[in-house]
Amino acid sequence: MNMTIMLTFAAGAVTAGLALYVISRDPKSFASRVFAAGMALFAVEAVLSGISLQAAQAETFLAWLRVTTIVSSLLPGVWLLFSLSYGRANYGDFLNRWAVWVSAAFAVPVLLSLFLWNEWYAGWPVRVPGGSAWFLTLGWGGYFWSLAVVAGAILVLMNLERTLRHSTGNKRWQIKFMIIGVGALFGVRIYTSSLAILFNQFTTDGLVFQAGALLAADALIARSVRRTREMAIDIYLSHAFLYNSLTILLIGIYFVGVGLLAWLARYWIGTESLPLTAFLFFVAVMGLGSLLLSDHVRIRRKRAVSRLFERPLYDYRQVWSDFTQATSSLSSTRDLCNAVCRVVADTLECLSVSIWVAEEGRDTLSLGASTEHSEQRARAMKMAGREGTELMLALRDQEMPVDFMDDAEGWVRDFRQSRAEALDEAGIRYAVPLRAANRLVGILTLGGRIGDVPLTGQDRDLLKTLADQAAASLLNIRLAEHLHKARALEALQMMSAFFMHDLKNLGSKLSLVTQNLPVHFDNPEFRQDAIRSVTQSVAKINALCSRLSMLSERLEIHPRPVSLERLVSEALQAVDGMLKCPVRLVPGKTADLHVDAEQIHKVIVNLLLNAGDAVSEGGEIRIATSVSGGWAELAVSDTGCGMSRQFIETRLFKPFQTTKPKGMGIGLFHCKTIVEAHGGRIEVESEEGKGSTFRVFLPERPGGEKRGERVEGRG
Repeated sequence: MNMTIMLTFAAGAVTAGLALYVISRDPKSFASRVFAAGMALFAVEAVLSGISLQAAQAETFLAWLRVTTIVSSLLPGVWLLFSLSYGRANYGDFLNRWAVWVSAAFAVPVLLSLFLWNEWYAGWPVRVPGGSAWFLTLGWGGYFWSLAVVAGAILVLMNLERTLRHSTGNKRWQIKFMIIGVGALFGVRIYTSSLAILFNQFTTDGLVFQAGALLAADALIARSVRRTREMAIDIYLSHAFLYNSLTILLIGIYFVGVGLLAWLARYWIGTESLPLTAFLFFVAVMGLGSLLLSDHVRIRRKRAVSRLFERPLYDYRQVWSDFTQATSSLSSTRDLCNAVCRVVADTLECLSVSIWVAEEGRDTLSLGASTEHSEQRARAMKMAGREGTELMLALRDQEMPVDFMDDAEGWVRDFRQSRAEALDEAGIRYAVPLRAANRLVGILTLGGRIGDVPLTGQDRDLLKTLADQAAASLLNIRLAEHLHKARALEALQMMSAFFMHDLKNLGSKLSLVTQNLPVHFDNPEFRQDAIRSVTQSVAKINALCSRLSMLSERLEIHPRPVSLERLVSEALQAVDGMLKCPVRLVPGKTADLHVDAEQIHKVIVNLLLNAGDAVSEGGEIRIATSVSGGWAELAVSDTGCGMSRQFIETRLFKPFQTTKPKGMGIGLFHCKTIVEAHGGRIEVESEEGKGSTFRVFLPERPGGEKRGERVEGRG
């Protein structure tokens, strides 16, 4: 008896002893009984392998090989049972859900070995001269038997790996060597079976390799058995585990089908089938990539897992982890809205997600972020106008997501019928109020879902949870911005005191000039110098006082009817001669407004002066008006230096933030304050090196008539 045969018998004996030890220690445990049965099969397989190696005749070898193959056919099913029951106190329910797959793991290899044995091999076994190894060419029965063994081994490894991954602490310490040992056995089996499939050849060297691996694995398994008294360790497997398991299983079935096609091609065509086989493999890889990237297939897999295994549709722990990771470190409204839209779109498989932020003190909306709409598109949809107001009022008292295609509630049906065009234009099917601190801070809107699948109860609960957290984060950012503004105003008051100090210094300078006038009045050089000093000081004092007064005084609005055309004309007259570039009026429509003409005059003048400061020689300023959706728009554009997006988002419209060398950064802050006090808004579009456009939106006076197009120009 040579060493290889002794190795197989030794592996069988040790494995049988380990099986007896486990079953004697815990005979009532299902996992223990299955484990003992699996180890017994390994032991019998090893012994039969040794006997087959001793066969002197090919007929004897084939007889013993058939018995060995039948025993090996039972291994995938038995160990799949073990992988599903090991580490679970509630294994009964779990096995019921996997009954079909367990049955297939038993039935397919066993049937192939019992009833198709004559097709298992395609040639007479051959022994290498001077050795104990036998070689056998596989037939189509052996080919598919090997594929079935590989598929079963993959299922076993998949379940064991997930069990180890979801264990922690003492449980992991108890089971890890068991899983490593059993996993190594089936890893070796995948390797030997894959070689047989690849080369279409079976060799008994693989049996010897498996026996050696069995002897080494016994040591690891024995160590794990010593660490735990029972097999039923309760380990929870997440929804992600089941989803990934189903994915791997489907991939395995897919490639088994591809292998079947390749074998049929070789069976019918012969050796000339190689190009066709390569083509089938290429098409299979492309098809698999398409299936894995398909949103429809992904949704179907998730919902299949939820239905078949009675699991939640979402891994809430993972979803919450992703959401908090994406939003926790954000400090701006725009960034937060972008992150929330991405998470909601990815989690719920939505084609479009948008967040509309409620403007403070007004029932209007502005686009926070969207996966589909741009800011220009949002303005065109008029969500800041009447449609946005009505949507806010409709959702103000709602708690759960609203489906505008659901007729269950009468107000939803009525709202959809009255605002169907606006909802379709904005791509809104679902709307979720973002409520925090008993107030509406925004609205989360969703379009259709992939496959047009409606929201389920689980979807709505998850969406409500994410919306509540997003609302709380939005409110926190808003409060932080208020705090920052309050601190900025406090700093502003302090800076006003410093400016007053400078004014006093200028006053002292003028006092010295007046004191010296009687003495040096006859000196022409002194008079010129005095006139120059007085002129410069007065100009500086007036500029400082004008700007500081805008911040210190309380803004009072006294609205009266006035035309936008008149306001523009008066502003142009006021800046006549102060600009170093021409101003061009663009033909457009004007409207009657109900505003404080003096305050709006300041806004227009300030925007024109800012544009003039930004424009270099040869540049141009354009001013245009339009009316749309109850809003009058005034646009002041220049071809100047422009501004960066970061400056616009973080510093523009804030006091003492400016790009001008001699500016104070107060003018635009005051403009924004005036416009918002009239119930309007001011927006800016800018690109560095190409210029800027400031747009002022003011509500049109109720009952006012639109005026005709203006075509005049000013150079």
